[in-house]
Amino acid sequence: MSANSTKIIKRKTSDGDVVRIRGFYKADEIKALKFSPKFGTYAHYRSLYTRKKSLAIKVAEPDSNVALAVTDDDLIVGFGVLAPPQPDSRWARLGPKAMLEIEAIEVSRGFRSAGLGHAIVSCLLLTPDIEEMIAYMVGYCWTWDLDGTHKSAQDYRRMLIKLFSPYGFKEYETNEPNISLKPENVFMGRIGQNVSAETQTCFKWLRFGIDQSEAP
Repeated sequence: MSANSTKIIKRKTSDGDVVRIRGFYKADEIKALKFSPKFGTYAHYRSLYTRKKSLAIKVAEPDSNVALAVTDDDLIVGFGVLAPPQPDSRWARLGPKAMLEIEAIEVSRGFRSAGLGHAIVSCLLLTPDIEEMIAYMVGYCWTWDLDGTHKSAQDYRRMLIKLFSPYGFKEYETNEPNISLKPENVFMGRIGQNVSAETQTCFKWLRFGIDQSEAP
């Protein structure tokens, strides 16, 4: 972990709540917290993480980074998870320690519009060796809280692009089947400053399901 990994960002909400955001939480720290009741299952939306145990499992995985937004009364009101791609995913084929996925980023209803999302992304990207790797995020429209945000799928998509773009993420085309299933879905990547030209070329072909050895 780098010296800057423990940076704490503070935000104040319109209700006066002070929220602390930082990355690299440990399992024992998560155990002492509690989830906001606003994370849960709604008619058209289910939060990705609603149990502390699920986050604790994530922090135990190598090369992972869990960033949390926590109120002064130890309530988790936002979270982000950065981890290597699943072994059976397309993106794992680029090789070990080549890619990291922002698996989840979510802010509880009632705590949105306070800049927590930006702070969480910032803390996730404090991950060591991030400039030697390609970070990516996949936005699936069927996982979005459209009711809670009062946005259309296209508006939500634009919101995600606006959230990630300041941190070097760009929208990339891909034929990955799940992403291609809906036009509202989005795939964004951030290529670290020290990623080799060879790896960048492999990433370009991999986005269309072609291993470099098969490329023309």
